Amino acid sequence: MVNALRIGTRGSDLALQQARAVASALERCGAAPCELRVIRTSGDRIETGVLSEFGGKGLFVKEIEEALSGNEIDIAVHSAKDLPVVVPSGLIVQGYLPREDARDGFVLPRGVTIRTPATILEILEQFGPEPRIGTSSVRRIAQLVTRCPGAVFKPIRGNLDTRLRKVDGREYDVIVLAVAGLRRLGFAHRLSAAFTVDECVPAPGQGAIAMETRVDDTAANESVARVDDPNTRTAVTAERALVKTLGGGCQMPIGAYAVVKGSELHLDAVVSSLDGTHVQRFRLSGVRDEPEMLGHVVAQRLLEAGAADILGNLRRSQVSETDES
Repeated sequence: MVNALRIGTRGSDLALQQARAVASALERCGAAPCELRVIRTSGDRIETGVLSEFGGKGLFVKEIEEALSGNEIDIAVHSAKDLPVVVPSGLIVQGYLPREDARDGFVLPRGVTIRTPATILEILEQFGPEPRIGTSSVRRIAQLVTRCPGAVFKPIRGNLDTRLRKVDGREYDVIVLAVAGLRRLGFAHRLSAAFTVDECVPAPGQGAIAMETRVDDTAANESVARVDDPNTRTAVTAERALVKTLGGGCQMPIGAYAVVKGSELHLDAVVSSLDGTHVQRFRLSGVRDEPEMLGHVVAQRLLEAGAADILGNLRRSQVSETDES
């Protein structure tokens, strides 16, 4: 009898949808039957506040990786943007499903319409001089703060239903979300508009589903290899290499988006101060076969241009806030 592949996942609606997508892909390609194992993470226990205050999005990964290392599951499924760039010894990010739309988008309250085309500033003008934008992402805030002068950025947590209920209840005038999450959960119709990558560079790995395994688990690794999407792997590898070289993490205002075009790989990356007054952005193309090198080179260019100072100041301020708390 063939043992089922045990897939570890968080219990949120989006996480379960992503785990089901992995299970479906594996079973379609002839792998062993799959069963889902729901694992509650530290991040799931934090219901209010900004994640960076508690250690960042790695909080959504730790317990799942511990279960993987302990042979309680065979494959860990993550949103790639939540996965720290350094994985524990003995584990490997073995593959990615084809990437969804990586862009950020925004949702307006029900009944509020917009004329198109319109800039985000023109859309926000109907809410007065201090529109309330719901997002807990420092990356989104850092990139949007100069585009939306006067806007008040308010933290927002909870599952997608909760966030939509809050904007419909006018607790916020606009909420900013990943387009991929809206689509995967069947709420694409609620997307008012999506930001272009020029307007807001996505989080590294955004829109991609990562599959993590044990290095020595031949059966799981062979199964994941069957469903691994080469273009997504190449793009996300470049983005993660950039973050690793920058020494950043999920809680840093770093945007990175790579795309494969034929034999080339194009990478667009940005590092911003939280108030948007200091911004370093760099774009570069390289060969698709060397994604880690491209990510490293772009990161080095950013650091040399001033990103080192931006990130250094952010780290010092975070240490200061920790010392005072």
